[in-house]
This record gives sequence, C-alpha cells and structure tokens, in this order.
Amino acid sequence: MAAEPCPCGGAPVGASYDACCGPYVSGAAWAPTAEALMRSRYTAYDRGAGDHLFRTWHPRTRPADPDPDDRVRWVGLRVEATEDGGADDDTGVVEFRAQWVSADDGPTRRGELHERSVFTRRAGRWMYLAPE
Repeated sequence: MAAEPCPCGGAPVGASYDACCGPYVSGAAWAPTAEALMRSRYTAYDRGAGDHLFRTWHPRTRPADPDPDDRVRWVGLRVEATEDGGADDDTGVVEFRAQWVSADDGPTRRGELHERSVFTRRAGRWMYLAPE
C-alpha cells in the first residue's frame, strides 16, 4: 500500500503525510520552522483538526473557536516565499496561496486565500500570530 501523500504537497515535495505534517498535526512533535508550522496548519484545515490549530495559534490572537469550516475543502497549497522563521530565528513570515472549494447551500464556489502569515516563538515553539 502506497503512503498517503501529505495535503500540503509535502516537504520535500511528494512526502507522505506521516513523513511531513502528520507528527505535527497529531501533537507528537512541534514544527521546527515557521514554514513547517504553516504547512501543518494548512493540513489541519484540510483534515478538520481544530485541536492542532488551537495549540499552534498564539493565545493573544487566537479566536474563541478556531475549528475549520467543514463546508470548505482545501485543494492546493503553494508556498510563495519565506522570511526568517528558521531553527535559530524568533520570528518569521510565510507567504502562501491556498485554493479552496465550497459547496454549501448554493452552487460550488472556488477561491484562493493569499496571505503573508506572521509566526513567532512562544516558549521555544513556533506559533501562528496573524496575517501581516
């Protein structure tokens, strides 16, 4: 049986879910970089894993209910750029484009979220802070 591909596209490209975002989404490990955290958060939206979104969202900016909208299906991620956010940094920015499809009570809609996300370390762990 072939390994399930990671919804984020894989880092490196084509990596399996278990070798990419799986350990971060499950809580078995913490993302070592801002980009790895951003990819795992995209995967959490794709998988409906609100617990991962909650624990990786900075408490200062986290909404009361960070659970993903189950009417939205995430269908593609492209990382455009990263600034800092490495193993030795305290802050980082990741620019990305995420494609989505929604089919709630009306016709199917498609769209793209384009964001420059700001990440910061809190207690040594990468946390999503806010869009830039």
